[in-house]
Amino acid sequence: MSKKKQNIILNDVEIIDIAAEGKAMAKINGKIIFVPYAIPGSVVDVQIVRKQRNFIEGKIINTVKKSDKSIDAFCEHFGVCGGCKWQNLPYSEQLFYKQKQVADQIKRIGKADIPEINDIIASPKTVEYRNKLEFTFSCKRWLTQNEIDENAVIDNYNALGFHIPQLFDKVLNINYCHLQPEPSNAIRKAIYDFAIENGYSFFDIREKSGFLRNLIIRNTKCGEVMVILVFGCDDEKKRSSLLDYLQMKFPQIISLQYVINTKLNDSINDLDVICYRGNSFLMEEMNGLKFKIAAKSFYQTNPEQVLNLYQKVFDFANVNSSQTVYDLYTGAGTIALFIARHAKKVIGIEYVAEAIEDAKYNAKINNLNNVDFYAGDMKDVFTADFISKNGKADVLILDPPRAGIHPKVSEIILNAHPEKIVYVSCNPATQARDLSTFAPEYKIEKIQPVDMFPHTHHVENIVLLVLNAT
Repeated sequence: MSKKKQNIILNDVEIIDIAAEGKAMAKINGKIIFVPYAIPGSVVDVQIVRKQRNFIEGKIINTVKKSDKSIDAFCEHFGVCGGCKWQNLPYSEQLFYKQKQVADQIKRIGKADIPEINDIIASPKTVEYRNKLEFTFSCKRWLTQNEIDENAVIDNYNALGFHIPQLFDKVLNINYCHLQPEPSNAIRKAIYDFAIENGYSFFDIREKSGFLRNLIIRNTKCGEVMVILVFGCDDEKKRSSLLDYLQMKFPQIISLQYVINTKLNDSINDLDVICYRGNSFLMEEMNGLKFKIAAKSFYQTNPEQVLNLYQKVFDFANVNSSQTVYDLYTGAGTIALFIARHAKKVIGIEYVAEAIEDAKYNAKINNLNNVDFYAGDMKDVFTADFISKNGKADVLILDPPRAGIHPKVSEIILNAHPEKIVYVSCNPATQARDLSTFAPEYKIEKIQPVDMFPHTHHVENIVLLVLNAT
């Protein structure tokens, strides 16, 4: 171990595993060290960046021995932008560690006896699999290490890209992103070049000022594109010039929209989205169903894999035509409508009012009349009185945000005693916590991980809970 300029360096650290949040793990003198971007089996020199009572966080400054599992990353931004952190790990190994993560967290946090976990379902695509990306404009871009080392003369500090992890005001300018199919990169680059050539101001994230603030690009499997530009202030002439340019250059954009956001935060959920040209929504198809996707709508970001996810939810639910199903956190009603063709009645509840409007529209265009949708905070809508009015749930489906479900919602579910609960989660840790609240009334019968997010540590997981016999 050596000290230099107050930086503590640990030499010859052997990476032994991958832990929660996708961080590689080592142990030195009984102390756990988390090291991002490392691969089990590698030996590295690590600079300590943070010390806690129970663990240390570090970063790789040198690779002494490369792991046999290591492969070359395919993206030029690997290790800087913060996305796709597992590019240097073979996909088969990614799947192994995701399944291990599910098992570890349900056992450790949920403290539950679990059945054998089904093999994780691999994503059909590992690149260009996303149908939505959000980018940020910044007038103070993140400088690369090469620029710093070479004392490069910087004449352009503007960026359009992704936030640097844990640094809210730093944005890396993205040259090419492999997450979304074209014309995503071409659109982003065209907007950037047009803005530079015409002297448009990029947003100052700290000062909360500037014209160009955020960019959202959505697409469908058939290649239709939605572009939403978020402006930090309004300038009709500049706004129209940019939007007209995009419409002319990219005929694939069938939905061109914009938002004026003068708030302190970037959320557009409480703002008006104005349709400038084309439709105000996209249409997606899945398993014979059509879905309207508006600017604020939630729709699973991996459309090739979502059918596998929903098919497994359907298999676990095993619904018949005499049963009533509740779909909590229904979003735009995708799972609800997927199930409704086989159930007596489906009731969907969702916080975002616009998503519920989409869900109602989706039910109408798919000629499904046995679905009712309600908007509001889950803990306020889903009550004993609500169940009394709408009927007892035979099967209850949960697909909450990463934070999981509110304790009041858990209490109502337990009192309602549905025969089955199918819990879908993008965060196995909070899912495991919630599963513990259903014991001992419910038994975990099946577990199915699904990889919706290749090259990241994130994993979707489905758990079937069955009411114990009394």
